Amino acid sequence: MPLPSRVSDLTSFDLLLSVAKLGSIGRAAAAHQLSQPAVSARLRQLEHQVGARLLERGARGARLTTVGELVAGWAQQAVDRAADLEEGIAALRRDRHTHLRVAASLTVAEYLLPAWLIALRSVDPDTMTALSSGNSAEVAAQILAGEAEIGFVEGPKLPGGVQAREVARDELAVVVAPSHKWARRRRVRAAELVRTPLVSREPGSGTRQAWEQAVREQLDTDMATPILEVSSTTAIKAAVMGGIGPAVLSVRTVTSELAAGTLVRLAVPGLDLTRRMHAIWPTGNTLQGPAGDLLAIALRSAVA
Repeated sequence: MPLPSRVSDLTSFDLLLSVAKLGSIGRAAAAHQLSQPAVSARLRQLEHQVGARLLERGARGARLTTVGELVAGWAQQAVDRAADLEEGIAALRRDRHTHLRVAASLTVAEYLLPAWLIALRSVDPDTMTALSSGNSAEVAAQILAGEAEIGFVEGPKLPGGVQAREVARDELAVVVAPSHKWARRRRVRAAELVRTPLVSREPGSGTRQAWEQAVREQLDTDMATPILEVSSTTAIKAAVMGGIGPAVLSVRTVTSELAAGTLVRLAVPGLDLTRRMHAIWPTGNTLQGPAGDLLAIALRSAVA
């Protein structure tokens, strides 16, 4: 049931307690950063609600009447409980704002998030961040289940129920072992590539989704069934270097191998393999605190 009208506003009771403590309406007004006439008006309204005089006003200040002392004793308990309630709510907000749960696809988690989290530390030094990584489908599922405040995905299709902002662009690279027949010519025709079984990430991977969508939209066909499916970029690179077959990976993930010559990147004329990476969070939520700060850092990184 709703609070009775006489006690639904604790401010007037709090002012009465301040007058009792400080000995004057003027000093109580100053303590609450209110004007003296405003405080006097509220206390007179309180007396009207109670139906009795609560204060004896005089040239030297104000003091509680017998009824005022009785009401103040009851009010003190209510004001103290209200202060406890406020502190409890503040503690919940502090706890929520200092514990950040982030979910990220593997490429983002390994190659982009570390710099973003270092920047976040300088903005929110007390924030404890818990990071979980997986493929883009798994990240989206965590966001929708409320298991993370913000997620980062690299797939081209965003799930329903989330808001999204682009935070980075990436390019997929077709790579082969130096011993592969395509390595010498450094290029492969798109039609030949899509007919060739690749070493691939599992379904749900953002990299795989981006590759499949590029093939369908630009070549109006589907890719061949993978020769091998694995759940990590490291395993794919090892399989390619071992001669099992070509692969399509984020160029960010193969920079050192290309420089060392252990993998060879192939040009694919007529096929655009650029993709976009997004931050996602539940529809209807406003990112605040560290989650909002992390999004801002990622967006600044995208602009830079």
